[in-house]
Amino acid sequence: MTFHDFVSGITLGGITANLAFNDKINHWFAIIALLVFFAISYLISVLALKSRAWSRWVSGTPTVIIENGKILEDNMRKIRYTMDSLIQSLREKDVFNLQEVEYAVLEDHGKLSVKKKSEYEWVTRKDLKLHVDALKSFPVELIMDGKVIEENLVSNGLTHQWLEKELKQRNKTLPDVFYAVRGTQDKLFFDYYQDNIQNPID
Repeated sequence: MTFHDFVSGITLGGITANLAFNDKINHWFAIIALLVFFAISYLISVLALKSRAWSRWVSGTPTVIIENGKILEDNMRKIRYTMDSLIQSLREKDVFNLQEVEYAVLEDHGKLSVKKKSEYEWVTRKDLKLHVDALKSFPVELIMDGKVIEENLVSNGLTHQWLEKELKQRNKTLPDVFYAVRGTQDKLFFDYYQDNIQNPID
């Protein structure tokens, strides 16, 4: 969400909550306030669509945080963006090492866009000129929170016996499984309650 969306949502929610629960105010006043603020918010949104200058004023503009691998501290200071926020946003993009980043831009909706340096970018099957397998099926969740999802088994022509047989091949039983899914290439993935991790990261 943009800053305008956030403020509008919070304000409209506050007015609506008062309308629903506050019996000390005249409900007609709350209804009028709700309609007026909704109209103003809608008008601002329409103006932002029609005018680029207005859009930049309402929604803001993207800010470059990292350029050519260098952190732009002045830009971060202008938008009150901390290093902790930057590191967290990079981790959300599967980047754990700053030296991998060539450019990072904080978009006006608050998300960080990242371009890695060429040597750290993923190699695709197209780059390697490998055959790309077509999508065989949509992922089907079979077990969630330790409970078998019966309707998914039935709708995909699967049975308890088949599922138990697959687990038996892995020396497991149904009570051992926390989560199970059949992926896009019909491959099964199981996550068990016992992870065998001696010292998990907190």
